[in-house]
Amino acid sequence: MIIGSNILFFKDLPSTNSHAALLLIQNSLAEGTIIHTNYQSAGKGYAGNKWESEEGKNLLISIVLYPSFVKPSDQFCISMAVSLGICDFIGRFIPDCSIKWPNDIYINNDKIAGVLIENTIIADHIEYAIAGIGLNINQEKFTSLAPNPVSLRQITSKIYDLPACLGELTKDLDIRYKQLIAGNAESVRKEYISKLYRLNEWSQFKDVNGVFLGRIVTLGEYGTLMIENQFLEIRGYAFKEVEFIQ
Repeated sequence: MIIGSNILFFKDLPSTNSHAALLLIQNSLAEGTIIHTNYQSAGKGYAGNKWESEEGKNLLISIVLYPSFVKPSDQFCISMAVSLGICDFIGRFIPDCSIKWPNDIYINNDKIAGVLIENTIIADHIEYAIAGIGLNINQEKFTSLAPNPVSLRQITSKIYDLPACLGELTKDLDIRYKQLIAGNAESVRKEYISKLYRLNEWSQFKDVNGVFLGRIVTLGEYGTLMIENQFLEIRGYAFKEVEFIQ
């Protein structure tokens, strides 16, 4: 087992990703080391957003990886594998979930988990990656301005044992990461595409030119989101270049 072979628990932290980066400066950490906390005072989300989590109710972890086998141009495959691992875990309790590109996990139209991958690239290789995960488990009420958070408890009306959940999640993430190590990135990519939120559904999006009608058709090179508009033109979008309109 790679992911979860070493778990470092801290009662509270500003951010598990930031603390993992600090530890890497101070010491060497075994690959797969997990930084785990009950509470983050400054939890980081994608694009500078904050992650809300009530103390002791959810899973807040960061995983240290050394994916030297992944080219920097292919780094999005790490996010794909981690997202699928979370979906595998959720599938133990809920029949279906989807991945809102690039890295949010959804149940129907509500967000149950988020992923933040921070890669350190030197020259032509990834020196290390820190995969941060916030997964809502037992929280019943959310007070931030986030529009659509949801937890396993809210959906199933059950209370979950967090250490047991962490154990199962690490198993699922480990399996997905080993798919990449084994050279099966293309199968990871295909499965990720199949689970994309609003795949092949006509929806409203917004880009630099304004709101438009389109549908997600696939992923392009480097993880760009390929959207076909109402005029049957297909365009690829990088991170922050397009947003979903609810």
